[in-house]
Amino acid sequence: MEHLNPGKSLKSIILCSKIKLNYSLSLYIHILVLTLGFALTVEANARQLYSPFQSESPADTIKMYSGVPLKPEDISPLLIGEQIPMVKLPMISGESFDLNKAIAKKPTILVFYRGGWCPYCSKQLSGLQEIEKELTTKGYQIIAISTDSPANLRKTLTKEKLSYILLSDADLSAAKRFGIAFKGPKNYDSFLAEASGGKNINKLLPVPSVFIVNKKGTILFEYINPNITQRLSAGLLKGAASVLLSEM
Repeated sequence: MEHLNPGKSLKSIILCSKIKLNYSLSLYIHILVLTLGFALTVEANARQLYSPFQSESPADTIKMYSGVPLKPEDISPLLIGEQIPMVKLPMISGESFDLNKAIAKKPTILVFYRGGWCPYCSKQLSGLQEIEKELTTKGYQIIAISTDSPANLRKTLTKEKLSYILLSDADLSAAKRFGIAFKGPKNYDSFLAEASGGKNINKLLPVPSVFIVNKKGTILFEYINPNITQRLSAGLLKGAASVLLSEM
């Protein structure tokens, strides 16, 4: 086990990036409050987004395992305004899917979820399916990425009756590049490798995340929460996507 300086950890960058993020998020959420009737204020929404990552740590270093943090709150994700990395992942068919090439064609709702075995993920995927037609009508595409093997992706697609793209990040190479991977809890060890088709040998997990990306590959919106029970609602996602259309 390594003990590394956090460097560009989320806790070390959150203060310097907060002004830029608060400006963008305040604009998005303010319009959403007006148009969708949300009861939360802009300030409350901002606190809700940032608070999971602002807890004080007694240590000045982050404990790492296989190049990722042991704790989900210590991840170092890509931020709004940054470019997504080059990524190619297997589809359900097993064929390679060029994520960047697909994103260059149309704005994208990019979702990282843990796997079809996760009930919170299943609920989130179903919620995305409910608004899929509205999002595609606006010009978006939905792409969801998980640790599941292609075979297990097919099971999820059938079970949840999904019509959008599912990709397999079984070894979490993409999650690492997005800065959202961490070491899974010990009680997950018994099935993480199996669910990934034997590729998740380090038993890692992604922090559930949603990114809205333009055709240039720039992140315009994100929701990342280490609390696995808290997911971005379909209504809020739809509202944010609508607001961002003018920037696509």
